[in-house]
Amino acid sequence: MTEITRLHTGARMSQIVVHGDTIYLAGQVGTKGASVAQQTQDCLDKIDALLAEVGSDKTRILQTTIWLADMADFEEMNAVWDAWVPEGNAPARACGEAKLALPEFLVEFLVTAAKA
Repeated sequence: MTEITRLHTGARMSQIVVHGDTIYLAGQVGTKGASVAQQTQDCLDKIDALLAEVGSDKTRILQTTIWLADMADFEEMNAVWDAWVPEGNAPARACGEAKLALPEFLVEFLVTAAKA
């Protein structure tokens, strides 16, 4: 049976779940009330840190789901995303509009990655 490791676990969720060679991150949000660009950068910084904690990095991301509170922010978010994704390592990706947990959150990222 493949072991499941959960890190930064609370009553509701874990920030990282590792099953075999697959890493699942909880949805990452940025600083409440900041711009879409800043919230996107905050999310990507958190993703970098969480992946590093389990021995992986952004070149190993398999899939990303991005939720925007307003699709009008698509280009602003993509400007930050495009600068962050390493050339030749773009993951499978979906982006849609959703009502997020708090109105101050403008973007949320959900990531699945492979161990390095």
